Amino acid sequence: MSYAIALNKAWEELLGLSSSKELSVKFLADEYTIDCENRRALSLSCNAPTKDFIAILLLHYLTKKVQGLPVLTEEWLGFKELSGIEGYKAAFKRRSLEPIIRKYGRNPQELLSVLDRLPGKRVDQADIGIVLEAFEGVPVMILMWRPDEEFGPEANILFDRSITGIFCTEDIVVLAGIVANQL
Repeated sequence: MSYAIALNKAWEELLGLSSSKELSVKFLADEYTIDCENRRALSLSCNAPTKDFIAILLLHYLTKKVQGLPVLTEEWLGFKELSGIEGYKAAFKRRSLEPIIRKYGRNPQELLSVLDRLPGKRVDQADIGIVLEAFEGVPVMILMWRPDEEFGPEANILFDRSITGIFCTEDIVVLAGIVANQL
């Protein structure tokens, strides 16, 4: 799948707002250098160029950061509460929720081990809950419910309402998938 058009547009938007030759951004457990002159996003942990879909997400975030990030609302939204989700429900479930359930469904307590390697904290929600700092000012809450006699394990991902002022729905789906993959 080619991301060339979206990537070029993301670069143009950022370069139209920032005259910096190089920017830096933390995303989950990695730090990235954004080389504006050569239009390259480099993962410092891997010392390699990032995948295009991650670069697009980084550029969209930095564009909003340069403009000024919205204030956190501390009002959490589920994916179903976001606007424009109609075409993304299946992808969100398949890329985000199902991998979490597969990995932690039998032992939700193990989700807490993620906090040893990703920036975040435990929260008193569901049976097990954590909030990860995906980007500065972009918290993502992951909730797990243990299976019982009637229901299997469940997972959900919630976002601070302010995320709608940073990312479009497609970016939120990509972000959730990356977060789930990092768990």
